[in-house]
Amino acid sequence: MARTHPTTLPLIALPRGTVLLPGVVQRIVVSSTRADIASLLAVVYTLAASKNPNGRIDTIPIACVPFSAPSLGPDDPPSTKNGEPTKVSKSDLFLWGVGAKISGVEGRGTGEFTLLVEGVSRLRVDKVFSDKAYLEARVVTFQDDSSLSSTALEEAFQELKLLSRQLVSLLKVSSMFTRPGGSPSLSPLLARRLDIFIAKQTQPGALADFMANILDCTYEEKLQVLSLLDVKQRVAKVIELLDRQYRDIKNNMQITTVTATTIPIVIDSGSPDNSNIKTMIVPRNMPNFPPSGAFPPFRGPPPNDNAEESELDDLQKRLEAAKLSPEAAKVASREMKRLRKIQPAQAEHAVIRAYLETLADIPWSATTNDRLGPQTLNAARKQLDNDHYGLEKVKKRLLEYLAVLRLKQSINDDLDAQIKRAEEQAKTPAPVEGVKAETAGSTAGPAAGPVAGSAAEKPIPNNPSLEVLQGKRMVDKSPILLLVGPPGVGKTSLARSVATALGRKFHRISLGGVRDEAEIRGHRRTYVAAMPGLIVQGLKKVGVANPVFLLDEIDKVGGSNNHGDPSAAMLEVLDPEQNHAFSDHYVGIPIDLSKVLFIATANSLDTIPPPLLDRMETIYIPGYTTLEKKHIATDHLIPKQIRINALGDDQVVFPQEVVSKIIDSYTREAGVRNLEREISSVLRGKAVEYADAKDGGRPETYNPKLTVEDLERFLGTEKFEEEIAEKTSRPGIVTGLVAYSSGGNGSILFIEVADMPGKGTLQLTGKLGDVLKESVEVALTWVKAHAFELGLTQNPAENIMKDRSIHVHCPSGSIPKDGPSSGIAQAIALISLFSGKAVPPTMAMTGEISLRGRVTAVGGIKEKLIGALRAGVKTVLLPAQNRKDVKDLPQEVKDGLEIIHVRYVSSRLVSDRGIPSFSFLCALCHVPLCSRVSCQHPLFPVLSTLAS
Repeated sequence: MARTHPTTLPLIALPRGTVLLPGVVQRIVVSSTRADIASLLAVVYTLAASKNPNGRIDTIPIACVPFSAPSLGPDDPPSTKNGEPTKVSKSDLFLWGVGAKISGVEGRGTGEFTLLVEGVSRLRVDKVFSDKAYLEARVVTFQDDSSLSSTALEEAFQELKLLSRQLVSLLKVSSMFTRPGGSPSLSPLLARRLDIFIAKQTQPGALADFMANILDCTYEEKLQVLSLLDVKQRVAKVIELLDRQYRDIKNNMQITTVTATTIPIVIDSGSPDNSNIKTMIVPRNMPNFPPSGAFPPFRGPPPNDNAEESELDDLQKRLEAAKLSPEAAKVASREMKRLRKIQPAQAEHAVIRAYLETLADIPWSATTNDRLGPQTLNAARKQLDNDHYGLEKVKKRLLEYLAVLRLKQSINDDLDAQIKRAEEQAKTPAPVEGVKAETAGSTAGPAAGPVAGSAAEKPIPNNPSLEVLQGKRMVDKSPILLLVGPPGVGKTSLARSVATALGRKFHRISLGGVRDEAEIRGHRRTYVAAMPGLIVQGLKKVGVANPVFLLDEIDKVGGSNNHGDPSAAMLEVLDPEQNHAFSDHYVGIPIDLSKVLFIATANSLDTIPPPLLDRMETIYIPGYTTLEKKHIATDHLIPKQIRINALGDDQVVFPQEVVSKIIDSYTREAGVRNLEREISSVLRGKAVEYADAKDGGRPETYNPKLTVEDLERFLGTEKFEEEIAEKTSRPGIVTGLVAYSSGGNGSILFIEVADMPGKGTLQLTGKLGDVLKESVEVALTWVKAHAFELGLTQNPAENIMKDRSIHVHCPSGSIPKDGPSSGIAQAIALISLFSGKAVPPTMAMTGEISLRGRVTAVGGIKEKLIGALRAGVKTVLLPAQNRKDVKDLPQEVKDGLEIIHVRYVSSRLVSDRGIPSFSFLCALCHVPLCSRVSCQHPLFPVLSTLAS
């Protein structure tokens, strides 16, 4: 062993429990508290830069010394108690260490970094200096003798190599089998590399240090190896450690014995007690190797506790408590038997267990008791009215379902009572008459016996069969409803209110963007990470078989693609004739969905496949009208937003005119979401004012009442401008009615017609759509054809468009306009222009006309008439076919408007009473104009000029 002169080196105190040996590369994690290592590293970089041009830090030697261990003996220095590394002294460190070099620095980006330190040679620590920011030590370095000085050392070296290779082989073999926790193993590739490295090693001291580093030994034993300068003693110590670990691994291994083989690999047990036991391992490529599955599965060491068995017993109890269907119970029993035979380490164990847990979580028979009593309908009606204003059709349908459900329950209760009485009668003993007859038969002789027996075996009269009674039970098949309407009208919240009214659990399934059929029907268990579909997952979550399922955005389900057709998978879910045996690919057992109340929502029916649409009961939810929005804002939105914005009811006063102004000028939507946002913005502004006044000690300056003028300060300028009926009239201008495509709102629309000298051309402006342009052309054609009858020309052959051109314009030219609802207004505007007589500005009209002059029905009557009343209109002309729509109007609209129904725009106009006349005024007063009787109708002076 060669030694060098003492030298001073930077010192790193290794982390506790860490020993670095020569020839070994070790990672040292440096935390932000190790300021000494950071300072040492800075010095190393400085020295490296001054020593060589490339600045390689691995050329600067350092000393790595571990902490001492008290168990090594009284002569060894004791360790300190949780001292900082920069404050340790020589007595805290072990006497021996390693001269090393820093081969790399790896940063983590979190204030920590890692040093890669490679041991080079042993050293002895003579003195430690701590006067700098880092530690330094005076050390003496020792180098191993590279020659094999004796035969004994050479034999020990060969024994070390042999034991090392045997240990590597054993670790390689042990990796093929199930091992107890913590047992070491090696991959085949790493084992081969280690074997080659050991075979090529020529230095006994270096091989001993390498094997001591990878052996499973204590901290004190590694310190002993570090302190052994004599190579022979070091090799002997490592051989002792190798032999101990080799025997420990073999004793812990239990390998299946194979006897039918031609070329066995034999591993002796190595212990005197098991000298006759040999374990054989046969490669699979041998000719006589049995086929796959011929060997019993490897069991591994027996567990120390029964934790796994206890968990399986708990799972078995959960399956029994779930009250599975007969088919599900049969499958669960088979899978549970398989699960108990499979080791937990095998992959199939987790798959089967997850499947059984899914079966246990599915509510096969657990249901929620519906709140069906004498007050059920009243409570449900009150619940729906409290949560939603309007929506009478939807509420009516839901109350119908509740009423049917209530009646079914009453019938079933009566049948249950009858069944109970029948069962009690069946259990009663034979009547006394039968006993007496039997006694008489026994005394009278054999001839009387059969007669008595037949009398006793007759069924009890008036006792209905149990099977017949049970067959009369009413089965609840929940309806499948589809709520169609624009966004924000309360479709989702309506479904939640239904669940609350029924007392059932509620679960929402979002179908928007679903593109894979497996998301609905589940994945097959053959796939990795398979799971049930959304329907079964929802049942698991609610835990009952009769919840309310909301299938949200069903119109946005993806179509057919390479992952299947999700909309086709929904057919079985939503078919009342099939969903009692719904099949999920993962579960593989029919599941009853007939008790689930499905409520689907959609914004449009265009994207829903016809077969799927046919299975649902469609309920249309139109947009809220202005009056409905006013009620919703007053009763629901404003109190809700007052609470959200931490204000009191007496701290904000919302007048009706302010609510109307927000609805008319700041929102134009079918629902109420934007209305709620605008109300919230106003209340946040009032919250700022109230907080400023309160914090400034001036609460009396705060005005809780809102005014229309305040809205511009809180919401900015008006976003929409409402049309108001004109005060004066002029020929060629007619007030039409329009319902906005966003739904919920209606208003008036002025139609302006002007003529000029020309050649009979027609010019259209105002961003009119194709349908609206065609309506103008039809109206013009009809007026030209009936100009003489209307008194617009002197003879039938005269062309009213001769030497003139017509320009039709609808104001608000930036807003697109289209739809078949302005034909009658276009015709009246042309008649007014040609006759020179004005139409009253308080009269509005809507309806499409044909070339025969027939006024056809249009949509949006409710929205249009509410908008007309708001704009100041007094009289409205409607198609006679829309008479049914007037019944649904709010009473305040019926009281505020005079509604006149017309069938034809012609000289033979038929009124709502069906009395014919040769006058355009017959729809007003039903008096023939040809009789020249003066009409008392208030509109007679205005429209009399339009008649011939």
